[in-house]
Amino acid sequence: MQNVVIVGSGCAGNTAAIYTARANLSPLVVSGHEAGGQLSMTTLVENFPGFPEGIDGPVLVENMKKQARHFGAEYRDGAVLAAELGRRPFRLNVEGEWIETRTVIIASGATARWLGLESEHKLIGHGVSSCATCDGFFYRGKKIMVIGGGDSAMEEANFLTRFGREVTLVHRRGEFRASKIMLDRAQRNPKIKFLTNTVVEDLYDPSQHLLTGARLRNTVSGAVWDQEVDGFFVAIGHVPNTKVFRGQIDTDPDGYILSKGGARTNIAGVFHAGDVEDRVYRQAITASAAGCMAAIAAERYLEAEGL
Repeated sequence: MQNVVIVGSGCAGNTAAIYTARANLSPLVVSGHEAGGQLSMTTLVENFPGFPEGIDGPVLVENMKKQARHFGAEYRDGAVLAAELGRRPFRLNVEGEWIETRTVIIASGATARWLGLESEHKLIGHGVSSCATCDGFFYRGKKIMVIGGGDSAMEEANFLTRFGREVTLVHRRGEFRASKIMLDRAQRNPKIKFLTNTVVEDLYDPSQHLLTGARLRNTVSGAVWDQEVDGFFVAIGHVPNTKVFRGQIDTDPDGYILSKGGARTNIAGVFHAGDVEDRVYRQAITASAAGCMAAIAAERYLEAEGL
């Protein structure tokens, strides 16, 4: 019987592990399909407090794990395949083995949607990103490309004009899904150029471990051309990793957990932390803060229940 099982090992999960471990709750952390979360796919992180010269994302995540282990947290590789949250103790199936626990902290994050190109995957952290607020600073005075047609793409493109000398927004259709106010704002920005009815066929150059350009194709004319680009931002949405909990935990239509205040979900004893609930900020520091909140909430819940 576990006191706390934390699902996810990104900033939210690791911070929750540090706090619950220091409270002598001996938490078990299930690493998840993407161990370390989105930070494990980034390079230099310059906006996490306490590191004036920045720190590599994977190093930051590993340091958090070491800190949590130092206080007694246990880590287990694998993912939660099924959950039974309708009775106590809660039961989680981790890679075929059922585990019982008094509380659960869901910190399984959200996975960015990618285009699915092999070159794209190889260049993540080397010119390819899904977070403008995380990585835009690195492209000061550079040529930037944003992929998408919704509000997120418009917001990212506008934000990136603070840094890039030009921003090209590429959308596969002729019409945008973005709200009128967001689209108008982007269209009024003189630094943003629009390429509609256009798809990305390839990125260069994985062999150099550095993004240098993109191959584009117009879906109407069939024309294909290469375009120089230094920063490539994919803004086609995120998918919260909550599928295994749906039908038990209240979520919105996109699968994000609906908070019942603080870190509480609709089930007493089950808490949320990080990008599974946060569809706005999606930052390492906000995820860590949410992990802290969830840990304190779990500790107080156990204490109130006399456990």
